[in-house]
Amino acid sequence: MAAIVLVLLAANVGSNRVVPDALYVPWALLSAAAVLAVALRADGRSPAELGLGRDRVRAGLLVGGAIVALTAAVMVIGAVVPATQDLYRDDRIEGASLAGTLFDALIRVPLGTVLLEEVAFRGALPAMVAARTTRGMAVAVSCALFGLWHVLPAWEVASVNPSMVSLFGDAARVVPVTAGVVSTAVAGLVLWILRDRSGSLLAPALAHWATNGLGYLIAYVIAS
Repeated sequence: MAAIVLVLLAANVGSNRVVPDALYVPWALLSAAAVLAVALRADGRSPAELGLGRDRVRAGLLVGGAIVALTAAVMVIGAVVPATQDLYRDDRIEGASLAGTLFDALIRVPLGTVLLEEVAFRGALPAMVAARTTRGMAVAVSCALFGLWHVLPAWEVASVNPSMVSLFGDAARVVPVTAGVVSTAVAGLVLWILRDRSGSLLAPALAHWATNGLGYLIAYVIAS
């Protein structure tokens, strides 16, 4: 348990403060491999316990695919309604090329963000905690840590979304951090339910990608 917490701490600080942007994806892949090594090799968890069983692939794809379609529909509606359109604006997209946006949406997000977070917070951590305590405790711990995982990214929200400054003024950083921790902890619970019902990490991974990757694409369309 200490080993996996240290791996995740190093992964989080590294990706948000140390590792160059060009190495974000390789660093995330290395971190995900380290998490799997701790869970499977050092702790003796099985692939099925981590949601990696081959017999659950089809169920994961079906559940995850349905969530992707639903998320896409909701986000498109939000993007075309003037009252909510500004929520999709992102300064990181301003001036970005189509190729760069596609790279972010189809490579950086799934391989640099989704893979590590799903392997860690819906796979390894709950499996390892459940083996030592209870299933409920495992879910609670993984969701709480998933929320705290987003403290550093949320700290930068005000600098990339101008609407945060106009809405919250001097509290433009505190509010996104607090909201980010709480909302991602709740999101972690939703993603866990998808993983639990499907028996596969593919379901939460696809849902996770939809909320992140599609956001890049919609922000690009709005900015164009």
